Amino acid sequence: MTQFSLHDYERAARARLPADVWDFLAGGSGTESMLMANRTALDRLRLRPRCLVDVSHVDTTTTLLGAPLSAPIGIAPMAYHQLALPEGEVAAARAAGETGSLLTVSMFASRTLKDIAQAATGPLWLQLYWLRRRDALLDLVQRAEDAGFQALVLTVDAPRVARRPRDARNGFAVPDGIRAVNLDPEIMSASHTRRTGDSAVARHSREQFDASITWSDLAWLTERTSLPLVLKGILTAEDARLAVRYGAAALVVSNHGGRQLDFAQPAITALPEIADAVGDRAQVLVDGSIRYGADVVKALCLGATAVLVGRPLMWGLAHAGAEGAAAVLRHLAEETEETMALMGAPAVRQLRRAAVTH
Repeated sequence: MTQFSLHDYERAARARLPADVWDFLAGGSGTESMLMANRTALDRLRLRPRCLVDVSHVDTTTTLLGAPLSAPIGIAPMAYHQLALPEGEVAAARAAGETGSLLTVSMFASRTLKDIAQAATGPLWLQLYWLRRRDALLDLVQRAEDAGFQALVLTVDAPRVARRPRDARNGFAVPDGIRAVNLDPEIMSASHTRRTGDSAVARHSREQFDASITWSDLAWLTERTSLPLVLKGILTAEDARLAVRYGAAALVVSNHGGRQLDFAQPAITALPEIADAVGDRAQVLVDGSIRYGADVVKALCLGATAVLVGRPLMWGLAHAGAEGAAAVLRHLAEETEETMALMGAPAVRQLRRAAVTH
C-alpha cells in the first residue's frame, strides 16, 4: 500500500504492533489532553506567503551544532526501538544517514551504542536522564564519546515518569527479550517487572531517576565531557535563560509529546518566547506533533533551527524497518521543500516570524 501521509504509516504501525506496545508509544499522561493540544496549537498557525520570488531552487539545508543536515529535521529520542522491529536503533541510524538527518539515541536504546554508531553516517546525539547512580551515567557518557556521538541531550522535564493511564491499565512492562543494553541490568530490572494496574516504566523512574538535581548539578556533567550539552524539555523563557547561563549549547522546546506534565503549554506556543530569550547564544529545536512539512516551516519561522519527530519514526520502523523510517523522513523533508517554495522562501534563513499568523 502506498503511503501518502504520515497518518498512513500510523495506521499501518497500529495494525502490526501489540495493543499494549501501541498504547505505550501513543499514549499521554493524565487526561491525555496534551496529545490534542500540541496538534491544535500547530493547526491554529497560518502561513503568510510571498509571491513572485525565484524558487526554482529551494535549499532546505541547515547546520546543527556544526553538523550539516539535508533538511531541518531530526529524530527525537525514543526508548526501545526494538518494540517496533528487531533491528531497532540500527535501522533508525541507517534511515537517518540515508536522509541526512540527525539521530538522537535514547539512553534506553535496545541496541548498543557501538552498533548504532557503526551503522550511522549522520550526526548522532545521546539522550540522558539523570540517574541516581552517577557512575553509571558517567560511564554511558564516556562510551558515547568514544563511539563518536557528538552531543548529549539531558531531558529535564522528567524528574519522574508521569502517570500514563494506558500503561497503568495494561500493567505495561518492557517485553522479554528487549533490554536497555547500554545500562547495567540491575538498574533496569524494575522496567521488566509486570504488576497489575501499574506501569513498570513509571515505577523504574521513581527508583532510578535523581529528582534532586538542580541547575548547579549541570557543572558536574559538563566538567566531565567534551561533548556539548543540549537541554530537552524547556517550556519557558526563564528556564531558557538559565540553560544558556549554565552552559547549554542548544535547547529542545518540548512538553515530552504530551507524556509528562498534563496541561503544560504546547511546545510550538512556547517556542517564540524561548527563541527571543536565548537569541544567538544557543540553537533552539522543537518537537511535539510535527506531522507535515508546513509544521516544520511554522517552527522555523518562530525561531527553531530544526524540529525533532518521535512517534512517526517508530511508525515507519514498524511498517517497513529502515526503509519505512527513511520514507517518513523523506516525506517530511519533501513537504518542507514544497511548503518553502509555495511560501516564496528559497532558503531556510529567509523564514521569518512575519510569515506566520494566528
